[in-house]
Amino acid sequence: MKRVVERLRSSILFFLLTAIFFIPGCRNKDQVQVAGASGGRPPAPVVVASVERRDIPVQIRAIGNVEAYQTVQIRSQVNGQIQKIFFKEGEDVREGQPLFQLDKRPFQADLEKAIGQMKHDQAQAENSRIQAERYSGLEKEGIVSHEQAEQLRAQAKADASAVEADKAAVDAARVQLQYTDIVAPINARAGALMINLGNLVKANDTPYLVQLNQVTPIYVTFSVPEANLDRVRRRFTSGQLKILAYPKGQSDSPAEGRLTFIDNGVDMTTGMFKLKGTYQNKDRRLWPGQFVDVALELSTQKDAVVVPTKAIQTGQQGEYVYVVRTDSTAESRAVKTAGAYQNLTLISDGLKAGEHVVVNGQLRVAPNAKVMVQGTLPGTQPATAPPGGGL
Repeated sequence: MKRVVERLRSSILFFLLTAIFFIPGCRNKDQVQVAGASGGRPPAPVVVASVERRDIPVQIRAIGNVEAYQTVQIRSQVNGQIQKIFFKEGEDVREGQPLFQLDKRPFQADLEKAIGQMKHDQAQAENSRIQAERYSGLEKEGIVSHEQAEQLRAQAKADASAVEADKAAVDAARVQLQYTDIVAPINARAGALMINLGNLVKANDTPYLVQLNQVTPIYVTFSVPEANLDRVRRRFTSGQLKILAYPKGQSDSPAEGRLTFIDNGVDMTTGMFKLKGTYQNKDRRLWPGQFVDVALELSTQKDAVVVPTKAIQTGQQGEYVYVVRTDSTAESRAVKTAGAYQNLTLISDGLKAGEHVVVNGQLRVAPNAKVMVQGTLPGTQPATAPPGGGL
């Protein structure tokens, strides 16, 4: 009996000790849960920007290729040996500036020979003319027959024709001599020499001696989808359209030109049509063969609602932004975009001017949760980056 009582006492003591340790643990757990429920997640740090209204250019954007305004491949028009070169590779040359000189001696000899033959025939023709006139007088007096006089008159005409042929030969020889001096036909930039000093060249042979590219002004050629043909043609007929060209690797100060050419057909294989802009290129930022980002400005959209492009998020339901309310909570709001201009996105529905949207820190933001604004962008001014999309 005594043992039973002792076991009973031990069991009661064990349960009492267990309860003593168990009850405070439950209280601590409940306190943590209550604290978690009441405190919530900390505010997410964000950077915001204002929704603004701006006049935005309506643009068509494409990749363009720079082409020389004029290209001339210099070739010799006569056979000869290159005796002199008057320019250096890669330098600018002026119209009429000497480029090459061929050996003149063979052509000078041909010219002198032609001149000598002409003088000989001129003397012969003069003698024939005098004889013809004398025999014509004798014919009238009846001293010589008509046939004799007519024969001398025909000889005089033949000798006079020979003189005319000699004059043509002299002119041809003089032209051939002039071809030994090869000059620049345009103001241009010289390329690499293809044939060096001392080499023999043939008339109109391949390769050419040097290629000249006119780079001021200069062309930029690009193609756009045929869906834009109608509005481009309408704007083109009303006045020249401005084209901005951004060289690859450059993000500011685009070259500005004018649309000067619309091709007369659409490429049936690609559905694109070709356009060409002319640039003065006085600073020579554009270079033949270069690829550039092109923005053709068709018009200006007045009073458009714009936000920085990095504020736009994409979810399963489409595009949305986080709008910061006056109570510092973030609202997830769906928006409809209407194109882009540089670092801005046009909003057709979903936002009003004056609202604030999150542009940095979206990953930490939860809908209807508190946010902490750490900075505000100064304004939605367009960056000078090259265009990357189109309206």
